[in-house]
Amino acid sequence: MKKESSDIKFIKRFAVAALISIVIIGLLVFLIDPFYHYHKPWFGLKAVLNDKEYQCIGTLRHFDYDTLIVGSSVAENNDNSWYDQAFNCKSIKAIRSYGATADLCYLLDEAFSSGNEIKRVFYNIDPSSLNASVETTYEMTGCPMYLYDHNPFNDVQYLYNKGVILEKIPYMLVNSYLTDYNENLSYNWAKWKNFSSESALGLYFRTQNITPMMDEKTYDEELAGNIRLLTSEVENHPDTQFTFFFPAYSMLWWDGIYRTGERDAFIHCEKEMVKNLLKYDNVKVFCFQNERDVITNLDNYMDSIHFSPEINKLMLDQMIEGKYQLTEDNYEDMLDEMKDFSDKIVNELIKTYEEQNLLNYEQIEE
Repeated sequence: MKKESSDIKFIKRFAVAALISIVIIGLLVFLIDPFYHYHKPWFGLKAVLNDKEYQCIGTLRHFDYDTLIVGSSVAENNDNSWYDQAFNCKSIKAIRSYGATADLCYLLDEAFSSGNEIKRVFYNIDPSSLNASVETTYEMTGCPMYLYDHNPFNDVQYLYNKGVILEKIPYMLVNSYLTDYNENLSYNWAKWKNFSSESALGLYFRTQNITPMMDEKTYDEELAGNIRLLTSEVENHPDTQFTFFFPAYSMLWWDGIYRTGERDAFIHCEKEMVKNLLKYDNVKVFCFQNERDVITNLDNYMDSIHFSPEINKLMLDQMIEGKYQLTEDNYEDMLDEMKDFSDKIVNELIKTYEEQNLLNYEQIEE
C-alpha cells in the first residue's frame, strides 16, 4: 500500500510539474512574442524583423504606424527611417515575396483594420503582379496560417513551437540587448548579397530561342481582376495618399521578357493599371523602369531584378523630387519610351555581353 501511495504521489507531482512547465513555456512565448502575434514589443525589446512570413501579419495588427511601405522582396531593402524623415511619419513594411496584388491587398486590409490612421501608402508594383491570380497564396505556399487566422485554439502551434522557444526567442533577446540592431532595416537582406555585374549575369539564364511577341491583351482577364483589387483599396480609403511605383528592373529582365514574347503584354498591363489608378485624386504613380543609368549598370544588381539599397533610396529621392511621375497626359508616352528602349537593349546593349560570351542559357531538355 505504501508503494502504491508513493507512486500516486509521484504521478501527481509529475503532473503538476508538467502543467506548471506548460504554463510557463506558453507564458514565456506570449510575453516575448517574437512573431508579434499578440502584441508589440514589451520590456524594452526591439522589433527584430527578419522573417516576413511569420512576423509581418502581427506587426500590421499590433504596431503603431501611419505609413506603409508595401511590396515584394525588392522593397525589403528600404530603410524605414528614410520615409520617416522625409514625410514626418512612422512607417512599417507590408512585404510579400511574390508581390502578387491579392496578397498585398490582404496585408493592406489588415493594416486598415488595425486601428491606426493610415496617412500614406508607398506601393511597389511588380509587373508580374498585374497578371497574377486574384486569389491569395498564403495558404497554398505553406505560410503559418495559425498566425494569420483569428482562431485562438490553433495558437498551440506557436506557443509550444521548439523553433520559437530555442531559436527565435534567443535571437530576439540577443539582438535587442546585446547588439546594435537597427529596427529600421526590417526584413533587409542586402547585407549578405553581392551586387555586381558578375552576380547579375551569373544568375540570369537566357532562353535559347526568341518566342514571337504575344498579343498585348493576353493577360487582360487577370489584369482586370488585379485592377479591381487595387482601385478598391484606393476608393475605400480616400483619406490615404497612395503612391504607386514601378521599380527599376535591370536590362537583363527586359531582355528576358522580350525573348519570352511577353514584353508588349507587360507594357499593356502597366498602361491599363496606371490609367485606372490615375482616376483617383489620392493617387500618384511613378515609373523608374526607364531610369537608364541604373538599369544598364549591372553592378547595381544581384540578379536581373533585385537591386541594391542605394537604388531603393534613389527611387525614394526621385519620388520626393517628382521625377518619373506618370500623369494622365504623359503615361502612355513614357511607357512607350520604355518599350522603345527595350528594343535598344535587345538589339544593341546586350550584344556586348553576347560577344564576350557572358550570358548563360537555359538548358533544353531532350
